Amino acid sequence: MFLGIDIGTSSAKAVLTDGDGTVTATASRPCSVSRPHPLWSEQEPEDWVAAAIAAVDELAERQPAALAAVIGIGFSGQMHGAVLLGHDHRVLRPAILWNDGRAHRQCAALEVALPDLRRISGNIAMPGFTAPKLLWVAEEEPETFAAVAKVLLPKAYVRWRLTGAMVEEMSDASGTLWLDVARRSWSDELLAATRLTRAHMPDLAEGSDAVARLSPELARRWGMREPPVVAGGAGDCAASAVGLGAIAPGDGFLSLGTSGVVWRTTDRFLPNPEMAVHAFCHALPGVWHQMGVMLSSAASLAWAASTLGAPEAELLAPLGDAVDGPSPVAFLPYLSGERTPHNDATVRGLFAGLSAETGRDALVQAVLEGVAFAARDNLVALGEGAPTVFDLAGGGSRSRLWARICADALGVTIHRIEDGEVGAALGAAHLGRMAATGESPATVCRKPRRLESFTPDPARAEAYSQSWLRWRRLYPLAKEFAS
Repeated sequence: MFLGIDIGTSSAKAVLTDGDGTVTATASRPCSVSRPHPLWSEQEPEDWVAAAIAAVDELAERQPAALAAVIGIGFSGQMHGAVLLGHDHRVLRPAILWNDGRAHRQCAALEVALPDLRRISGNIAMPGFTAPKLLWVAEEEPETFAAVAKVLLPKAYVRWRLTGAMVEEMSDASGTLWLDVARRSWSDELLAATRLTRAHMPDLAEGSDAVARLSPELARRWGMREPPVVAGGAGDCAASAVGLGAIAPGDGFLSLGTSGVVWRTTDRFLPNPEMAVHAFCHALPGVWHQMGVMLSSAASLAWAASTLGAPEAELLAPLGDAVDGPSPVAFLPYLSGERTPHNDATVRGLFAGLSAETGRDALVQAVLEGVAFAARDNLVALGEGAPTVFDLAGGGSRSRLWARICADALGVTIHRIEDGEVGAALGAAHLGRMAATGESPATVCRKPRRLESFTPDPARAEAYSQSWLRWRRLYPLAKEFAS
């Protein structure tokens, strides 16, 4: 048996898989986000540890024999978050998260100070990345910065707490702006630009490498026969790709999680920073990927549910499984700014086209379509050779309607898949399996069973294309209102 633990923004998830790669049990515990100031987004690292342990505790209670048989563990997690540790290994401040926009001024300074930044890292300096956050801390909280001994990403922090090993792998490290992505090594030049050295970084490994063992105390707590091997793991997107079998060049998937991703696997480092496309290492040796990123994907629907005072399922039910065409209302899902293609931390969302007759259903449909249109922006940004077939992952994959809207709005084939909601944790379990058994990615990372496929309806696809062109013209207006 194998265990995958995913440290997400809204929850920590744990999944058990068997020797066939089948998910046999899942558990999760919620995590909360703090937003003490505009543009800020923070979490307490200790909350991740408590949530992860509690999720596995539940599995131990429900499936004691299966958990006892676990021989490999993998971790995945939200990317870019800055966990700052002092020389005594204590957390110095709350973690600054991936959707935190406070460091936009530091991004501009980094780009000016280091002309080679995009060549080495393959990416634009964005506020969500880790390096600009450390510059912000250096400038705004100098006493904290002076005390920093180590910088860990969220899953690396949890793994350290559960194993005692400070290690990071290539996919998550790619999102720091400190990695030479082509060489898969920390860059002294990029680190120096943020007043840091390799001594502040954990050791590097590949995602399928065996890097540690679970602590004996936790192994006893969970009734395990011996402390399992722990893998390097992956950032949440790369872990999802492993879980979805997106490991060969040209493979793609669309994730509708808290954030959203349009993914393409590549056989080499292919930077495209001009379009704000991320070019990162995959979690497997010798493989890279490109992705366009939306900061508010399923988070947009969650916001609508909170604002309208109704559960998401209740909002979606009246729309059924299909709509005739685009909503008369348009929605820009830039609730936390946007990455691809705008690289704009300060832009905000909006509704347009409201009338006295506008009802809740039109607003909800507009939210689904706004996210789909943002995904089309991402697909365009990937450029020539972008995939035309996508497996659908993330919490949004539960909705048949959203899958159909995405197929029509993007003009691609969308597959709803088995276990699409646990993709990152499943991928983490696969990496734990490879670390424990030495099996190859081709053997372990099989594509999931497809439950349902949606191809573009010609009439609706044309209507959505015209609606998308109008939708795109709203960005300058949203920018004006955010200024």
